[in-house]
Amino acid sequence: MTKPTAAPVVERADHRNRYEILVDGRLAGFTEYRDRDQQRVFFHTEIDEAYAGQGLASVLVREALTDVRNAGKRIVPVCPYVAKYLQSHDDFTDITDPVTSEIRHWLGGVLR
Repeated sequence: MTKPTAAPVVERADHRNRYEILVDGRLAGFTEYRDRDQQRVFFHTEIDEAYAGQGLASVLVREALTDVRNAGKRIVPVCPYVAKYLQSHDDFTDITDPVTSEIRHWLGGVLR
């Protein structure tokens, strides 16, 4: 396990359609999204095994969702981790939309 010497940094990488969390300048994980009108649809979150158990996924998702709020968009939590995070953090309920079959179908088409 890699122990950070500085606070992790979350950056939006628009060209990759994801938010990345960096620890000491190294990529430790990311959460991927696609935009659908005013919705940001999160579909995958991953933390490198070297950084597991440090709470980085929670930091990453919190910062990503805060950025979504600041951008005036809404959240659609297709990603199981993002959905789980939202269950215990109700401060984003007002900007969260349900995952529907229509959104899943749309996302499948976009990711092909």
